[in-house]
Amino acid sequence: MQQVALIEAETRLAELIGIVAGGEEVVITKDDGSAFKIISYLHKRPYPKFGSAKGLIEMSDDFDEPLEDFEEYMP
Repeated sequence: MQQVALIEAETRLAELIGIVAGGEEVVITKDDGSAFKIISYLHKRPYPKFGSAKGLIEMSDDFDEPLEDFEEYMP
């Protein structure tokens, strides 16, 4: 983790962004003691791949048969 003063960060912003993109953490500190962390943000959300669960789910042959417990409610 790299810690940088705000005044220094203003002149090295492009370099600091490159460091964060490489996987390292960068913390910017102000004179009053507050600190801020620069983090990487993925703007593209992962999307599920269709068919990735193929073969993982099995449905029984009698899946859509009426249940014995609900016979009294059937017409």
